[in-house]
Amino acid sequence: MSKATREYLLQQTFYPDFLGIFINPFYLARKGLARHIAELAVHIQGRTLDIGCGTRPYEKLCRSSEYIGLELDTPDNRKNTTADTFYDGGRFPFDHESFDSIMINQVFEHVFNPEEFLGEVNRVLRREGHVLMTVPFVWDEHDGPCDFARYTSFGMKHLLEKHGFDILVMKKSTDDIGVVFQVLNGYLFKKLHPRNIYMQWILTFFFMAPWTVLGVLLQKITPKNTDLYLDQIILARKARDDEYNK
Repeated sequence: MSKATREYLLQQTFYPDFLGIFINPFYLARKGLARHIAELAVHIQGRTLDIGCGTRPYEKLCRSSEYIGLELDTPDNRKNTTADTFYDGGRFPFDHESFDSIMINQVFEHVFNPEEFLGEVNRVLRREGHVLMTVPFVWDEHDGPCDFARYTSFGMKHLLEKHGFDILVMKKSTDDIGVVFQVLNGYLFKKLHPRNIYMQWILTFFFMAPWTVLGVLLQKITPKNTDLYLDQIILARKARDDEYNK
C-alpha cells in the first residue's frame, strides 16, 4: 500500500467525507466527533498536552504553539503512536501548571484510576487553562481488557467539577437515529471483520455502507434523542480557585 493511500485512509478514519460512507464503518460516529471537535478546538492554544494521543488526529485543528503527545509505555504504543513522552499510567512526567491546554480524546473509558487521572490533569494545567475531552457513551467493549467504564453526562459533570474544573460546553454527538445504525455497523464490523484490508473494504461497501446511508438519510427527518448518544464532547476550564490550586 502506498504512502498516499495510507494517508488518505487515515484522513477518512477521523475526517470522513462522502466517500468515507463506503470505506469507514464508523462514519456516523467519526463524522459527528470531527464536527464538534472542530468547533471547540480553537480553545486549545499555547503549550498543549494530548493525553493518550495515538496518531494525534486532531492536532491540526488546535491553535497550539507546542503540542506534546503522551501515551502509556507499552510495546504497542512505542511502535504505533506518535507520542513524545511515555508514562506508567500514574503521575504525569511534567511539572505543575506546565500546560496551557489539554486534549483527551476517547481515553477516559480506559482509565482505571479516574480520580488520580483527573487530579493529574488539574495539576499540570495552568489556572483557567482549557481541557477538551471526548468520552464514549453507547459503545461496545473495545481494546480489552483495558476498557473500564462508560460515563453519563451527569457523571462527567460531577467528576470534572469535583476535580476543580468548570464545564463551559457539553455536547452530545450522534444523539439521533444514527446511533442505532452505528451500533449495528459496529456489530457487523466485529462479526465480519477480516485481517485483509482489501476484504475489509469490500465487506464495508456491501454490508455496512447501506446501513450508513440509511442512517444519514433518517438523521435528516427523525427527531433527536439527547438521552441516547454515541459520544460526549466536553470543553472545561480549570477553576481560578479550588482545593487543587491551594
